[in-house]
Amino acid sequence: MDARLQESRDLPLAVDLDGTLIATDLLWETIFLALKTNPLIVFLLPIWALAGKARLKLELARRVTLDASRLPYRQDFLDYLRAERASGRTIVLATAAAEPLAQAVAAHLGIFSKVFATRDGINLASKAKASALVDEYGEYGFDYAGNDRADLAIFDRARNAVVVAPDRAASRFQQAHDTMRFDAPRTHFKTYLKMLRVHQWLKNLLVFAPPVLAHDFLIAETMFSATLAFIAFSASASAIYIINDIIDLPLDRVHPRKRHRPFASGALSIPFGLMCSAALLAIAAAICFFLPPMFAAIIAVYIVTTTAYSLAIKRMLLLDVICLAGLYTLRLLGGKLAADIPMSFWLMAFALFFFLSLAFLKRYVELQHSGAPEQSRIAGRGYRPEDIGIVGQSGVSSGFTAVLVLALYINSDVVGNLYSEPWLIWPLVPIVLYINMRVWVLAHRREMNEDPVVFIASDWRSQIFIAIGAALLIVAGMV
Repeated sequence: MDARLQESRDLPLAVDLDGTLIATDLLWETIFLALKTNPLIVFLLPIWALAGKARLKLELARRVTLDASRLPYRQDFLDYLRAERASGRTIVLATAAAEPLAQAVAAHLGIFSKVFATRDGINLASKAKASALVDEYGEYGFDYAGNDRADLAIFDRARNAVVVAPDRAASRFQQAHDTMRFDAPRTHFKTYLKMLRVHQWLKNLLVFAPPVLAHDFLIAETMFSATLAFIAFSASASAIYIINDIIDLPLDRVHPRKRHRPFASGALSIPFGLMCSAALLAIAAAICFFLPPMFAAIIAVYIVTTTAYSLAIKRMLLLDVICLAGLYTLRLLGGKLAADIPMSFWLMAFALFFFLSLAFLKRYVELQHSGAPEQSRIAGRGYRPEDIGIVGQSGVSSGFTAVLVLALYINSDVVGNLYSEPWLIWPLVPIVLYINMRVWVLAHRREMNEDPVVFIASDWRSQIFIAIGAALLIVAGMV
């Protein structure tokens, strides 16, 4: 193998882009980039597609700006290409991606002598790409690096093949012809958990709060309904997180932590993510058939609101935090409807202010770590660094308001009807005050991560106080 490659070093090496040089597909990326810029483009996509794949690619490329420096390059293969280039070999880019995108990649890397790409109504894929390379260099007058079934037609007309992160068809070709191979990093089970954001499911435990507070937690049917609600919210949340991650690829790739997410890093493909998202939404819809009809309405509102948040609301000043607080409150409302428990004004009011405080906290931490200059918005948000003071004040005030609502609730006639000894649950007031103020103090010290709800759920000190509060509610209900 190595001898053959050495003999052909005087031949140009043509390199595929999507899936080979980069661990993503630019067609899918440009679709979501365009939709993020103008959601109405969704109505033009079928028209462009009917006119041909080349038309679709070029129309999308004209409407987006690609930052080639942030794409997930396959580093080991790129290092190989740079070494070949340094040895004097001609390297060309041969891709089915739209020419403007291919030129952006070529300009960034600076290792390609020529670019073959989709243009002038010709989708340069598979046989069309093979013909273009043969016309330029002759039959078997070039080597070719590719990754999937579409590249087999080009492998057959190349002198030698370099197989990169192959699918099944390309892998069989590589094994049969003993060609050079670069494997993609192995996808671990943890990668799929990251895609689903399983840790975010902790937020959906809120659906169990209504039956617990109503003292119905020992009723099997009620808790089974709450469990179904938990699964429905978790499936819906994961489905929307996947879409959100795909939409936010450019922003995630410039973030020091988020750039390691499965889609931003190229560990998982966009089509795979879309299929998973559709399956998760189907699971949530199926569960709704086993719960009261109004629960289905809550799930629908949750999905629509979360999608709207991902597409636009999260970039709107103040509306974003109100929306986040509302989404947490929806979980409580969903738990009530699933378990068929009467509405509680006090619980909904407390939840709104408490989670509004945590939503402000999330933005406060983002402002701390944004690195944006004064008078400039932080990436993907409607806030500027100079807003950090008022954001902090608003968050702390919301937290105190939540504690006030809780105190008034404990002193209300509602509690008198539920508990024979209401004084037993008075410690809930300092407990909630401690939990809320502690996370704000930690945030002020820059010791808080970006998701305060998950932090509270996983922090052992908060867990102790939550357990004490739960025990007080149980004891007060039994007295």
